Amino acid sequence: MSGIINIGVTALTANQNALQTISNNIANVNTPGYTRQAVVLSNIPGQFTGSGYYGKGVETLTVRRLYDEFLTRQAATSQAVASSDATRYSYMQQLESLFPSGPNGLGASVSDMLNAYSDITNAPTDLTARAVALARADEMAHRFRSTAEAINELRMGTTSQLRIDATAINNLAGQIAKTNEQIAIAMGSGHTPNDLLDQRDQLIRDLNKYVQTTNIKADDGSLSIFLAGSQPLVLGKTVSPVSVVEDEFGDPAKVKLAITVGGVPRILEESMLGGGEVAGLLRFQNTDLVDASNLLGRMALAIGTRMNEQQALGLDLNGNAGNPLFNLSAIADGYASSANTGGATLSVGIQANPSGTTAFLSSNYEFSFATATTGTITRLSDGVTTAFDFGATNPVLLDGFEILRSGPAAAAGDRFVITPFATAARGINTAFSSPKELAMASPIAAQAGITNTGALTLQGLAVRTVPIPPAVTLTFTGPGTYTRSDTGATVHNYVPGQPIEYTFPAVAPLTGWSLTLKGVPQTGDTYTVDANPYPLLDGANAQAMLDLRDLAMFDGGPLTDGYASLIAEIGTKVQGAEQASIVSGNIAVNIEKDRTAVAGVNLDEEAARMIQFQQAYQAAGKMMQIAQNIFDTLLASFSR
Repeated sequence: MSGIINIGVTALTANQNALQTISNNIANVNTPGYTRQAVVLSNIPGQFTGSGYYGKGVETLTVRRLYDEFLTRQAATSQAVASSDATRYSYMQQLESLFPSGPNGLGASVSDMLNAYSDITNAPTDLTARAVALARADEMAHRFRSTAEAINELRMGTTSQLRIDATAINNLAGQIAKTNEQIAIAMGSGHTPNDLLDQRDQLIRDLNKYVQTTNIKADDGSLSIFLAGSQPLVLGKTVSPVSVVEDEFGDPAKVKLAITVGGVPRILEESMLGGGEVAGLLRFQNTDLVDASNLLGRMALAIGTRMNEQQALGLDLNGNAGNPLFNLSAIADGYASSANTGGATLSVGIQANPSGTTAFLSSNYEFSFATATTGTITRLSDGVTTAFDFGATNPVLLDGFEILRSGPAAAAGDRFVITPFATAARGINTAFSSPKELAMASPIAAQAGITNTGALTLQGLAVRTVPIPPAVTLTFTGPGTYTRSDTGATVHNYVPGQPIEYTFPAVAPLTGWSLTLKGVPQTGDTYTVDANPYPLLDGANAQAMLDLRDLAMFDGGPLTDGYASLIAEIGTKVQGAEQASIVSGNIAVNIEKDRTAVAGVNLDEEAARMIQFQQAYQAAGKMMQIAQNIFDTLLASFSR
């Protein structure tokens, strides 16, 4: 009799435990991070009798989480990647908004400025036309500055968010360490502390929103959390804090995430971080923002420099040689790595003759010294490397720039980063306000001989360099030959429409001027290139400014297409970021569905299980009732 009662008691207790666990599941159906639980039941070993083993009931071994470790890790990892891509896409949209198209865009202001010179070519002394051109130049410079400032504000906002994220990572790491300690203590009971484990898993999921992690489980139930593959963020109850620091070159446009282990800070390379919001922010700031800033800076430096060069080749209304039209920021010296041991410095200038502006590529460069004078240059935009030897060539010519090594010798292993376009757009502004200072006249003119009898006419005369050389007269001795007064040489290769250069022979760099004639000359015909006798009435340099519209400057395209190329490149990156965000987001959602299918609470399933255990509980109660009736019957029979 006592056996039936004892079995009934164990059944009631076991089913009550199951119902309590199911009720807890239902209560936490909307609790973030909760993993559904189930009691683990086991039959009590039977007692041997002469007629066999008779069971003694059921017992509750423990309450376990319905948890899949693989899916949980996959969900955290995919969430980290999705967070990185979504963050980058969000910031890329902000960046794209800084480059509007249409009349309010920077490209329109460049075209308006150059087109304004057309009125000056027709009326060189018209101060109104000159004032309009100067105002257009000022407006263009203003748009460069405002766009650059907006990029800088976006950069500062990104850095601020990175610091906020670093604080959040440290707080979550501290909570994980504390939970590790509590779990290790609780595991001494022999049972798993499910709620603490859920709490820790949720903290890890929250942490992976900021930075992708990996973890290793210890024997005491604690987890060690690692960043960037092997850097320990949490070891048991010990936390190694992270922080946002400058990169090793001290470039103010770039930052890195660092972790301090044992008091020693270690830089975490962006490529090793994997996913998480921090990785997305770092990629945006250190790559996307830098690329956009370089594209904008290249435009500002190339246009400003080329127009200053053309301005210098003309005469203003006071008869003076043109002063620079734009003030341009000086190009910063190379940023030296903090690990350098040599004393060398690198300074950067623009290749002057011929102008290096047409060779500019929107990139930064890294110099790595293998010896005191030799090494390799890496173009960071595409990874292309070239060798350098300052011992043989100093300065080194590179994509339109001259890089000069100075100071003490470099040491093997020294590294420098060159950022030639970093401040160009923020520093451009018009250098003067008087329309009279626009140098729109050519300092030279070409004059046909008054006794010419052939069909020789002037097609073009371009100034190459200043100062202007002495007068040169070309005397034709036949349809294809002429003599030069400056050299006395006879030239046998006159072809109508082909330039005649002042440099003789015509080798780079070309100097002085370039004369283009058309038509067939007669013997004795002459053409003289000399100082312009009527500079106030001349608009040849204004026409040269206007012709810059079609100058092949940006990746082989015309100057006025530079902005279109810029927004196309940024637009392509935005589209790529959007697609990456969509794909990684969908993957994260699908894996999370798989995880919650195992670990999440399903109300229909829990309701079915509740009915199952409710019926079992009622049956156990009925069993107890029957046992009581049998016991009462026995007592009654003994009382007779």
